[in-house]
Amino acid sequence: MPKIQLASSRRGTGSPLVVIRQLDREGWAPVIDLLSREREVVAVDLPGFGDSPPLSGTRPTVQALATEVALWFSMVGLTRPPVVGNSLGGAVALELARAGAVASAVALSPIGLWTGPGAAYALGSLRIARTMAETLGPRTARLTRSPLGRTLTFWQLAARPWRMTAEAADGALRNLACSPGFEATRRAARTYRLPGFTPGIPVTIAWGSRDLLTPRHQAHRAARLLPAARHVRLRGCGHSPMSDDPVRIARLLLSTGTG
Repeated sequence: MPKIQLASSRRGTGSPLVVIRQLDREGWAPVIDLLSREREVVAVDLPGFGDSPPLSGTRPTVQALATEVALWFSMVGLTRPPVVGNSLGGAVALELARAGAVASAVALSPIGLWTGPGAAYALGSLRIARTMAETLGPRTARLTRSPLGRTLTFWQLAARPWRMTAEAADGALRNLACSPGFEATRRAARTYRLPGFTPGIPVTIAWGSRDLLTPRHQAHRAARLLPAARHVRLRGCGHSPMSDDPVRIARLLLSTGTG
């Protein structure tokens, strides 16, 4: 049984599609709106993020998070569902695919394709952003209410951060500041490297052409490690492509082996 109860929600009808979320809950919202017209979308917060409590007594490595999600599937009546995730969630989706726990997996700019310097850059950037969000506290809206403020805050994550709504940007900063598992997971991710494997299910890895947090050369490493997967370039999108082009991401998910 899972060590903790993961926070989740369900929308729509049809065959289920699991969306794995961490710091990107607001970014997924418009995509879920579109997907739920054709599918039952099950959105789950990873341990220590959103409304899910952190793991207790277990180091929150990518593999440990994937194991917890796989155990959660059985708890909520999901049998090898298709999954999708972005960044950390993308790496968890790939680990679930490697373990044979899902029917298909889509990973958007997954972590773990980096070298040591790449990991230090990405995770260090997130630590700085977390410190800023914690310092602002309840005053985050002062920063996110203007297009300039949103651009200064989210330039590494979105290709067009000024287009984010003030509400979505504010929610993202609050989630960053309040997620209790952030720091332990960030530390655990420093040494994570996605191992190469030959998936026995449909796997898609998509990378934004304007990803500044995990630059696109990591997509070439993904192609070498998982040559049997489908590799997609998302032109004009950043690290969190759901925020940049929700229609395109919804179409990608509905057209790629997701159930």
